[in-house]
Amino acid sequence: MEIVIPSIETSIFQGKTTPEEGKIVGYGAIVENLKLPIPFPNVLSLITKKSKKHTTEDWNVFPRSYQPEETLYKQLVFAIKYEGINLLVLKSLFNLISKESIQTLLHIEPMGQYSRKIWFLFEWLQQEEIDVQVDLKKRTYIPLVDSSMQYVLKGKESAKHKIINNLPGTRDFCPLIFKTKKLEFHINANISGKQNAFLNNIHKDVLQRASSFLLLKDSKASFTIEGENPGNNRTMRWGKAIGQAGQKPLSIEELIRLQQIVIENTRFVDMGLRDRGGFVGEHDRTTGEPIPNHISAKANDLEQLLKGLITANEALQDKAYDAVLAAATIAFGFVFIHPFVDGNGRLHRYIIHHILAKKELTQQGVIFPVSSSILDHIGNYRAVLESFSHPLLDHIEWKETGVHNVEVTNNTIDFYRYFDATKQAEFLYECVEDTLKRVIPEEVAYLQKYDSFKRYLDNNFEMPDKLVAILVRFLEQNGGVLSKRASKNEFSVLTDLEIKEIEGNYNIIF
Repeated sequence: MEIVIPSIETSIFQGKTTPEEGKIVGYGAIVENLKLPIPFPNVLSLITKKSKKHTTEDWNVFPRSYQPEETLYKQLVFAIKYEGINLLVLKSLFNLISKESIQTLLHIEPMGQYSRKIWFLFEWLQQEEIDVQVDLKKRTYIPLVDSSMQYVLKGKESAKHKIINNLPGTRDFCPLIFKTKKLEFHINANISGKQNAFLNNIHKDVLQRASSFLLLKDSKASFTIEGENPGNNRTMRWGKAIGQAGQKPLSIEELIRLQQIVIENTRFVDMGLRDRGGFVGEHDRTTGEPIPNHISAKANDLEQLLKGLITANEALQDKAYDAVLAAATIAFGFVFIHPFVDGNGRLHRYIIHHILAKKELTQQGVIFPVSSSILDHIGNYRAVLESFSHPLLDHIEWKETGVHNVEVTNNTIDFYRYFDATKQAEFLYECVEDTLKRVIPEEVAYLQKYDSFKRYLDNNFEMPDKLVAILVRFLEQNGGVLSKRASKNEFSVLTDLEIKEIEGNYNIIF
């Protein structure tokens, strides 16, 4: 007997107001009717009485001619066809209903492409074979994921199902990214190519110096994001590590090595992979009870998740797969897993550097100071982190430990390997564009102005480099005017007329 999945007639659903009256169908109807213990997809499908098909940020709106039959199979077919592949919903569904129910469902249209996709996905996700009596020898191969909706790899053929598995990951780690107008605009703009053309016109010496400054700037920004203000030695040490991003393969051992660079004083931090629960948030000031904003993956799941992440990263090195999408998938996946007691945020941003360098987003050897742009957009950064973390809080069961930590008591591994990384990819692309169009050119322009001002000082005053640097800093800090204190101390040998001339030239050049 087929499982009935009624469409849900409503004007408000899960705190979201529908753009017009209609019925929730597809994944939303499946999750709601079967009470699957997972968050709802970011975008839901709505059937309305109007004849126009359109989309909003939260909804795919369809006319009533798209209304699927209210059975599990037909709702699934609708979902896969119009909402793409959602591995978290499918895995949760396969965990809930019996193998026999799936077998019955697959015999409704055994030769159909959606039956074959469901069949493949069941066996891939559950690692369990299912007997479907069907001869597919004369059928052509079909891609599992619709590349017009979601970003994919080239894929491998599965002869049994006549399916091309083009998922951008592995069973142990496979976030998916939807094609959106924002992402397609960024990708088609070829910002990296335009930036490389710009950098080719810059003198090599200026580029090398810009790279050094940007390295230090990025290191400082990464610590500032974490609310830390480290000394110069620690900042420079982490900057040096960032400068080597892309040179060594990503591995668990490499991540542990990098954590040791990030955490200077290890007396109070257990290093390496966590052996207990973890969360990001506060403690109640009276009771000490945890108040989580984010709950990390369970300690027992860390090795499997990280191995999956590293294998997925190797697959995403495919030159055809966009560098920024790959960086978003792996770097945000890492920070959501949160495998260490401390250092996760800085390592997450290091991974962005690593993948962008490995996939040669910029080819001139200039460090990509994406942390600086993230810091400038810190509100949006927190929002994309919370867009993953907050919906999960209702579905992660935990209890407080004796040391006021959290101990997760339900199975949560799928949350960290099958998430929708679209919002994270859009945010990272915005930061990449900002870095390429503003942060790097600003640094290059500053150095060109500095050199021009230094030449003027050399020609007229033969001022030593160290004193030039001090003079520029004083003028920057005081709006282009040399303070009376500096005039009477470091620059007492200059006359009032000479100081006025220097100030005038500074303001013209800068």
